[in-house]
Amino acid sequence: MRLLIVEDNAELSRLVASGLAGAGYESDVVGSAEEAREAVHNVSYAAMILDLGLPDGDGLSVLRELRRQMEPLPVLVLTARGGVQDRVNGLRSGADDYLAKPFAMEELVARLEAILRRPGQLLGRSLRLANLVYDTETRQIFVDDEPRIISSRETSVLEILLRRQGRVVPKKNVEDHIFGLEGEVASNAVEVYVSRLRKQLIEHGAKVVIHTIRGVGYMMAEEK
Repeated sequence: MRLLIVEDNAELSRLVASGLAGAGYESDVVGSAEEAREAVHNVSYAAMILDLGLPDGDGLSVLRELRRQMEPLPVLVLTARGGVQDRVNGLRSGADDYLAKPFAMEELVARLEAILRRPGQLLGRSLRLANLVYDTETRQIFVDDEPRIISSRETSVLEILLRRQGRVVPKKNVEDHIFGLEGEVASNAVEVYVSRLRKQLIEHGAKVVIHTIRGVGYMMAEEK
């Protein structure tokens, strides 16, 4: 899953992104309120980790805007403001959780996982469809209980389609999940990775199919 880290301290944001990568999460990092607004507008994220002391405004203002716009994006506030009233203000402004600095990386990951396990969110340890199983923590793939190798980009496509199995996933959401804010992406990049994934799943004997919904996106379902 791709996360958005909003933190103006470059060293801290690097450490957080590295720690989250070790836990299996991909991250985009921005350092201001305005960049955060733009990122949320352009990319579909699983969750946001939000600092409050940003150079161009208070992170709480970003949070309140999201909630006024009925944006359901889970937000974990990560800040040096650790007082009781600060925590109350953050939670009442729409934060899903609140963690004060300094913090342990293990706690940050655990709190993030707790948020994503809530009803309607995205986290599940094992994703299953027919004879295909994907372990979200180790990123291992099994077909008929045998481990199989699928390349990294294709694994990212597999994950988002499995999380929404039986439902259409817009092409833009797939692109966001793979590339985030990486910059210019070839217009046919998603089609290429979906095609490669299809071939790899067939080679491994997975009894699933990826339907292309023309002009909309993709849907993974059990092979009939």
